[in-house]
Amino acid sequence: MKPGLSLRVAQQLALTPQLQQSIRLLQLSTLELSGEVEQMLADNPFLERDDEGGDAAAPTPADRGERTDENAIDSGAAGADSTSAEADFDAEPLTPDDWDGDGSVDIAPDDAEWGGEAPARQREAGDDDTDPGERVGGQESLAEHLLRQALTLRLAPEDAAALRFLIGSLNDDGYLEDSLAQLAASLTEDGDELEQMQELVHRLTLALKLLQSLEPAGVGARHLAECLTLQLRSRQAERALAPQEQARIATALRICARHDAVELLARRDSRKLAQLVGESEDAVRAAMTLIGRLDPKPGRRFADVERQIVVPDVIVSAVGTAERPRFRVALNPDVVPRLRVHEQYASALRGSDKHPALSERLQEARWFIRNIQQRFDTILRVANAIVLRQRDFFIHGELAMRPLIQRELADELGVHESTISRVTTAKYMATPRGTFELKYFFGSALGTESGSHASSTAVRALIRQLIEAEDRARPLSDAQIAEQLKAQGIDCARRTVAKYREALRLPTASLRKSH
Repeated sequence: MKPGLSLRVAQQLALTPQLQQSIRLLQLSTLELSGEVEQMLADNPFLERDDEGGDAAAPTPADRGERTDENAIDSGAAGADSTSAEADFDAEPLTPDDWDGDGSVDIAPDDAEWGGEAPARQREAGDDDTDPGERVGGQESLAEHLLRQALTLRLAPEDAAALRFLIGSLNDDGYLEDSLAQLAASLTEDGDELEQMQELVHRLTLALKLLQSLEPAGVGARHLAECLTLQLRSRQAERALAPQEQARIATALRICARHDAVELLARRDSRKLAQLVGESEDAVRAAMTLIGRLDPKPGRRFADVERQIVVPDVIVSAVGTAERPRFRVALNPDVVPRLRVHEQYASALRGSDKHPALSERLQEARWFIRNIQQRFDTILRVANAIVLRQRDFFIHGELAMRPLIQRELADELGVHESTISRVTTAKYMATPRGTFELKYFFGSALGTESGSHASSTAVRALIRQLIEAEDRARPLSDAQIAEQLKAQGIDCARRTVAKYREALRLPTASLRKSH
């Protein structure tokens, strides 16, 4: 091959640091963003919270291009009554041409877009600066709840230590996953005498009885049957129970004592259970109802509350009349950080070229504020578009959900599909029908006999509706559900029905059958 020189023209996107930061902030959840803001406030001296109040109205997105004051930079969006965070949607048919966005700037990989200042947002009356992550700080964990009860017991130091060790060995559901022998082995060293090992197991056994006597009932169990038995015995110990209730508890205890009854219990096979425990079917059904009211995971209510908390980024409220409903879309002001550049530090550095490192930190603060503002502008634009597209859902519910894919929304808003994916991941919308992740409003299309399309979300809701209305003695199979959907004009294969049913966490027909 003969070497040579040639010219080639090609387009290439350079991911500048500010653009990389914008992309990273866009995909963070609300709690993750809160941590990022706290870290930046600690690292950058030019960044501070904007805690000053004011009566002036917050600027609209259209005004954000007017750079008013270098030192009044704020990433906050408008409050619930400001046009910058709202858009009303009528119940009448609308098209994409009827909506001109929220007025915010488009996303463009231009360094100049991050180099300027964002306008100040005046603090609304009643604004809460509490970090969303701090709101669950007072929630008691399972270990704390049990240790507080253990303090009321008068125990020897060895027994108290054994009880604390077992409490620390519980999983999130309140179960002991390891046997007492395994736990004792973890506390001993190789070469310890067998007698010492047995003494330790005996002490842990006594501590386990104490643990299982604490609240919530069922904690400290080693398997499901033991957990249910502990709860039943706790209920049996209550005073003034009617004889009929005592009989139900006794039957339920006999069922839980049989390991071969667990599968029959899951299948709700009352006939075989009655034969197994020697009771009538009516008594077994009453016991099954009692067992169904027990908590199979008594520790779950305490488990990692901060991880489970959902803080909505967008709030959708219904306004207008029932005949002509309208929906207002607004950013949640509680999750929008209020930041600005430190006025005194910025003024001292203005016009000076002697401290290039400090100038870089000042520009970094401006970029950070601008990127946060860009993040919430993008979330609001996407939320507006979703409410516009899924207007029927907010009026009629899941069955009225329209097919929607991320590419459609990306083309409509003029952004990349990956941007829609980042915006809709771990971002939540509080609506009159509940709180949903933004991804919930997207669904593939299934063909209908009329030539139109039905959303997969609507089909899942219809499958749940059919199963809830079925005869429990003769539950519908996946093939029968597919036939009923076809009778309603929806072409859905049996395998698709099975996939949607599993996504809804609904058991098969054999497990739903009630004898």
